[in-house]
Amino acid sequence: MKIQVQTEAFDLDAEVAALHRNNPKVGAVAAFLGLVRDINEGQGVATMTLEHYPGMTEKALERIVAEAEARWALLDATVIHRVGELRPTEPIVLVAVASAHREEAFAACAFIMDYLKTRAPFWKKETTPEGAHWVEARESDEAAAARWSEGA
Repeated sequence: MKIQVQTEAFDLDAEVAALHRNNPKVGAVAAFLGLVRDINEGQGVATMTLEHYPGMTEKALERIVAEAEARWALLDATVIHRVGELRPTEPIVLVAVASAHREEAFAACAFIMDYLKTRAPFWKKETTPEGAHWVEARESDEAAAARWSEGA
């Protein structure tokens, strides 16, 4: 498992390759790459600044991945989340998982991303032509995470 919070860009191809390199048990790798959009809720976005609570954020990400590993037979997982000031088209987050089968890889990747959006301590501030503002949590993110609850 690889968990990183960093300001630097990451190499998508290298990170995905590392998940399956020299492991003949890996039959599937699913990955999600999140990018900064140039528009959000009808407003142009010039920059997005992401903040986090060092130490606490990494622990939260570790717990999310551990829960995914308890639910699905994963062989490896990588979560890289950037912080600092980012511009449209720049990558924000990578969630990638390796497993023997695609169903587990798809489900675990979606689960990790849904929980990351709702349970990891990150704060986003967007700079728009109208000024800077903090981005509020979305009900749609909470609804996506709720589908993974027991009994749902």
